[in-house]
Amino acid sequence: MVDLVPSSESVMQILTETGAYRRGHYIYPNGKHASHYFQMPLAFRFYDNARILSVGLSRLFRVEKAISSRLPRVSVISPSPGGIMVAFGVREALGADQIYWAEREDGERQFRQYIGKGDVYPAIIVDDIVRSGRALAETIELVKELGTEVIGIGSIVRFGDAPDEFDGIPLKSLMTFDVHFYDTEEEWKVSRSASDAVEERVRY
Repeated sequence: MVDLVPSSESVMQILTETGAYRRGHYIYPNGKHASHYFQMPLAFRFYDNARILSVGLSRLFRVEKAISSRLPRVSVISPSPGGIMVAFGVREALGADQIYWAEREDGERQFRQYIGKGDVYPAIIVDDIVRSGRALAETIELVKELGTEVIGIGSIVRFGDAPDEFDGIPLKSLMTFDVHFYDTEEEWKVSRSASDAVEERVRY
């Protein structure tokens, strides 16, 4: 398993070399300031990286008998467009039968495909990165409303202050990253992390 699941150092190397891990001045949607940001699609544009990361995450699920025993009658679900590449890669690696994805429209998260009760197999929900956990939590509720059991949750990267479990189900990830957030730009400017950040100021 050690050889099949990339270490957090290997994951970070991929994200750094592809520019998916970025340093600068970033203003997050909640108004917080930080010196780090991840643009995961930059890593997934290269097939070999997408395969390494997705297969690695899939291995964390396959070693769980409660999950592997349900294959292939399993669905893999992405809570947002950003996680679709991860979902496709995990589905292929596991040989799962179904794949779905959701996105926010008019302030609500909903599935892009028409889905009725009983349509979705036991679900593994995966994303590229988990910052607050909101997207995962909303997708879990969507799945439950359809009467479907959630049997696994995972992401490539999890922020250190993000939840590590949802409804008693542990969140599996290849790497945990501790981001230091600051309430104001002034606080960020005097921080140690700001001193070696590149000149890139971006509001998300």
